[in-house]
Parts: sequence; C-alpha cells; structure tokens
Amino acid sequence: MMVPAALLLLGVLTALAGPRLLARADWSDREPVVALWAWQCVVAAVLLCCALSMTLSAATAWQVVRGHVFAPAPRGVVEAYMSGAAGPWAATTAVVLALAGAWSGAMLVREIAGARARRRLRRAELAVRAPRLPGETSDAGRLVVLEGERADAWWLPGTPPRMVVTTAALRRLKGRQLDALLAHEQGHALARHDWLRHTSAALAAGFPQVPVFAAFRGEMHRLVELAADDMASRRFGRLTTALALVELNEDRGVFGPSPAPQAHVPQRVHRLLTPPDRLAPLHRLRLTATAALVPVIPVLVAFVPGLRALG
Repeated sequence: MMVPAALLLLGVLTALAGPRLLARADWSDREPVVALWAWQCVVAAVLLCCALSMTLSAATAWQVVRGHVFAPAPRGVVEAYMSGAAGPWAATTAVVLALAGAWSGAMLVREIAGARARRRLRRAELAVRAPRLPGETSDAGRLVVLEGERADAWWLPGTPPRMVVTTAALRRLKGRQLDALLAHEQGHALARHDWLRHTSAALAAGFPQVPVFAAFRGEMHRLVELAADDMASRRFGRLTTALALVELNEDRGVFGPSPAPQAHVPQRVHRLLTPPDRLAPLHRLRLTATAALVPVIPVLVAFVPGLRALG
C-alpha cells in the first residue's frame, strides 16, 4: 500500500478509535489533566496523518515538491517512496488535503479574531463601568469589581489580564469561597485553557461532519472545568470549592429538575463532594507516555520506506 494511503487509513482509524477508547476510560474524570493531554495527542495524530499524507502525495505528483522534500535523501530512498505510486490520485489527494489544511487555518484565525473582538468589547465595557481610579498607573493584576445583581466572576485574558467579579458574587460567597472561585479562574489562565477552547472550536466549526473534532470540543469544555476545580480545591478544599459553585449557580436553575443550560455544574459539585481516588503516580506517567506515543506512530509509518531503503 502507498504510504500516503496508509497514513490516511491510520488517521481514520485514530479518529474512530481514539474518542471511543477515551470515552470508555474510567480515569478521565479522576485525572482531567492527563485526559486533556490524551485528547490533544489523538487530535494531533489525526492532523499529523493528514499533513504527512499531503506532503508525500504532493512529492509523488510534482517534481518541484519532490526536490524539496527529498533534497538530502539518497536516490534509493526517493525510489522507495515513488515506486508503485499512483500519479493522478496523488495529485488529487494532495490538493484536497491542502485545501482542508487551509480551511482549518482559516477557521482558527476566525475563532481567534472573534474571541479578540469579544474581548475588546468586554474591555471597553469594563473601562466604562470600572474606570481607572486617580493614581492608578497600571491595570496589571487588577481585580475589577462590577456592580451587578447576578453572581458571576471571570478571567479576562489579554494584556494586561484581569480578574472580574460582581458585587452579587461578593455578597453571596462567604469566607474562602471567593478565594476558591478566583483560584478556579486563575487555573484557567495559568493553563492557557483559552487556547484549547479556540483550537477545538475551530476544528469543530470547520469540520462539523468529523465526529472526533466535535467530541474534542465537548471534552475540552468539560475537562478544563474539572482541571480548574482541582486546582482550586487543592488550595482551598473540595467542600469550599463545591459550596462556591453552588452559591454562584444556585439562581441560574442548574440544580432544578431540568438543568439544561449548564448541566455539568451539578456533576462538578458531586465530583468535588465525593472525590474519586487519584491514580498512582506511576500509572499517570504510563498514561501520559502512552498518549505521547500516538502522534509518533504516523511519523514512524512515514519513515518506514526510507528506513528500509537505507537498511
């Protein structure tokens, strides 16, 4: 089988098997950081399969590309990749995959541009509702308190980043609950969860017919919240973090008989109140290493003909 076709087949198998294996895993809620890493490795492997297949197909179809890809390679290596290659299909495959890659890039640019536009609007609103006080020279690390009847708090990334909390949240959250809430939002900022959300949203919007990307987006939104909950609970305790979540969302109807808008909040509270046993450090290390090997497999498949020719 041609290497580009083998890579495409490997990408399809990874896209089908990866989400199913991760969905059946009983450790994802126990170790959300490891699960985030595993999902990123699966998606990276799928994208790498497509990129390598596109490159080798283009090298097969066009001499100019072949000269750049195999410039330092011996003649035997080039012949190993070119033997048995189908020219017309190679050109079609390369063009289709290149268009898919360009479309992915465009979706990512659109997602980031939209996020920045929304961020500018929120910053402009903050400048009006919470102007800089006399004597303030910098907004870096500034905690902004907004007058509001709805308890809420969020981290606004950018330069400089800001933590925003409403007066309703200050009234509702008691003692260390506010600290736990702020630690949760800081956890998102420190781990750069906004980039995971942008990337997963861009892939899901660009290729809605590909289930792995839709599953990737859904799991990113769920797992980043669990990871931030764990970061807050390690500093201020699980009970305090759970109570902060309850106080913050009690008026939003998420704990009612049909909590449709944010059904994950009750699950997060239950997880904090009944914490699952964490995996042993060696087990976490094995899972992390196994996930890291998934994107390596396409690279090994791509290099098999060259290694055989050299051997």
